[in-house]
Amino acid sequence: MAEGEQTRLVAWSREMRAVHERLREALAVTRRALADGEPARPATRELLLFCHGFCAALTAHHEGEDRSLFPAIAARHPELRGTLDRLRQDHSMIGYLLTGLSAAVARDAPPGELARHLEGVAAIMESHFRYEERQLLTVLETLSLDADPGDVFGPL
Repeated sequence: MAEGEQTRLVAWSREMRAVHERLREALAVTRRALADGEPARPATRELLLFCHGFCAALTAHHEGEDRSLFPAIAARHPELRGTLDRLRQDHSMIGYLLTGLSAAVARDAPPGELARHLEGVAAIMESHFRYEERQLLTVLETLSLDADPGDVFGPL
């Protein structure tokens, strides 16, 4: 294997870590927007901007994994199909939580309710990311996938 090929293969594991870190930071920024708001309405307006960006980025990340990455892994590592099914279930659960968060933001829910929504998303997202990294990073270091990282992991 040529040196450039090894760099390309290992890039998938690095890309997953980098995307997860950017999503963690986006969630932290969103949470700070809520915590820093004085009256509820300005905090909610700011949160709406952050939430739309964060929710869209996280959703695109999971859709890309479901569409491109997970089928490629399943084809090469059938023993991981149960793991991939669990990760897809997490994606569905996180999508449900993001829908609830978006609805709360859109109706100007009180800051306490918004904080609870964000806490729920944060808890499931972090658990999901850690499990995904434990189960897949080693596989990603050897995965040859001819795809654009933005299509696979979302446009972060």
